[in-house]
Amino acid sequence: MTEEKKKPNKEETSNNTGKEAAGNKKPEFHKRSFAKGPRRDRGGADKKDDFDQRILDIARVTRVMAGGKRMRFRVCVAIGDKKGKIGVGVAKGADVTIAVNKAVNKARKSIVDVPLMNDTIPHEIFNKLSAAKIIFKPAKSGRGVIAGGVVRVILELAGIKNITSKILGTNNKLSNAKCALEALKNLKRVDVKKEIKSEKADQKNNQKNLEKRKKDSDKKQTEEKSAQDGSKGKK
Repeated sequence: MTEEKKKPNKEETSNNTGKEAAGNKKPEFHKRSFAKGPRRDRGGADKKDDFDQRILDIARVTRVMAGGKRMRFRVCVAIGDKKGKIGVGVAKGADVTIAVNKAVNKARKSIVDVPLMNDTIPHEIFNKLSAAKIIFKPAKSGRGVIAGGVVRVILELAGIKNITSKILGTNNKLSNAKCALEALKNLKRVDVKKEIKSEKADQKNNQKNLEKRKKDSDKKQTEEKSAQDGSKGKK
């Protein structure tokens, strides 16, 4: 007997095709839409740097290695904001740009606050470092920066507009730069109130001295007149 083949119904075929399609499809997840707001500024990322940088010296240095000589660049850089902050850094690198970046980073770590008074320094100072000797003197407004070489660049970056200086030692740029920075670091701050009090005290002392001199002169004049009158009476 031949087995009769059952023909599938339309409903069964539709169900089977639906199941296969459902099995092949990937599950869809609900996508959440996030509203993009204004971007937050991260601290220190967008802040502008107010420091100006100047290259003081560039030198090519070599070192003898086992395979030969290794050549590098040494750079001395000074940075300042022209408001009383100054720093000096020295670094080496295989390229000039690398050495400059390293020197700037070192200069940022050695920043010195310079006490300013009326665009000049508060008092005279003399500093000696190795073979370098430098002297700084305050100056009146309108005098300008009287300095030369590396010292002039450092004073301008520090924001000093009136000063007189003199290099008494070596002409080495690195030594003079470090000596000038140390001299500015050793400056002492002078309070304005104390200065006013000292000026008033000096004025009082000057007035007292003038009064004493007047009294002494008056006494001498009276004594001379009395002596003259006595000599005339004797005659």
